[in-house]
Amino acid sequence: MPRKAEIEIDAASALDRGARSRQEDALATSFAQGAEIGFAVLSDGMGGHAAGDVASRIIVAEIFADLTLRIADPDLSETDIPKLLRSAMNVANHRIRARIKAAPETAGMGGTVIVAVVLAGRLYWISVGDSPLLLYRDGRLTRLNDDHSMAPQIDLMVRKGLIDPEIGRNHPQRNCLTSALTGDEITVIDCPDRPFALQNGDLVLVASDGLQFLPDERLELVLARAAAEHSASIASALIAEVAALGDPEQDNISVVVLKASNPTPERRLAGWLSPSTMLRAWSGAFSPARHLGTRS
Repeated sequence: MPRKAEIEIDAASALDRGARSRQEDALATSFAQGAEIGFAVLSDGMGGHAAGDVASRIIVAEIFADLTLRIADPDLSETDIPKLLRSAMNVANHRIRARIKAAPETAGMGGTVIVAVVLAGRLYWISVGDSPLLLYRDGRLTRLNDDHSMAPQIDLMVRKGLIDPEIGRNHPQRNCLTSALTGDEITVIDCPDRPFALQNGDLVLVASDGLQFLPDERLELVLARAAAEHSASIASALIAEVAALGDPEQDNISVVVLKASNPTPERRLAGWLSPSTMLRAWSGAFSPARHLGTRS
């Protein structure tokens, strides 16, 4: 697979338990110094006491292992990446099914997932569930992936005047998932065939929905203040801002920050893509969901 170091990625991750008794998010990243391709995997578990924390770890471990093996294939073509992502996701979903079959008391567990792959400044992804993939560019925050929950439908009803805006913001079904990895057929998948082109200065956030306790306007302010810093400082600033809310219902928070920049002449000569070291972070499960459920 021919690759050109058009953009280098500075990557970092952070997790926080929030106000929950357990950490039900899990993540792992691979952006090794000198590597020509990097990826991040994040899962937000669901199922609560039905082992949601186990589910998110299974999802991340299976996808991370599968991608690590297959991305190393010298015969891999860039056009194969979306197919590879779908295959890795299916491996994880089958593993969830096998776990539930072996331990029936875990029936109902599962998780959302986002996988982001960066190759030469091109961003590929696959996502299932409501965990956001966010882009911060030119002072504005936008969501790149689809939201597989009831929130978009409720917001549409608000725009059409069918629901009062205040009712829509606090609707009890906003967080009901419409797709997740539960071992059953996956109803909706977001996996574009065409990549998204990154630019110098872009920040990409791969996050669990706990980050969205902060409204977009406040996230933009945090990112504006921290944008010049390394990705690790940006990730820390985001976690600190969420903690400052002091919300007694605060969900687990997990975030991977990918900072894109043009390579320096020295790094271009050296053939570097990423200055970051290999990062791996783990933690575990989810909250109830069904439509797939409603998060607690």
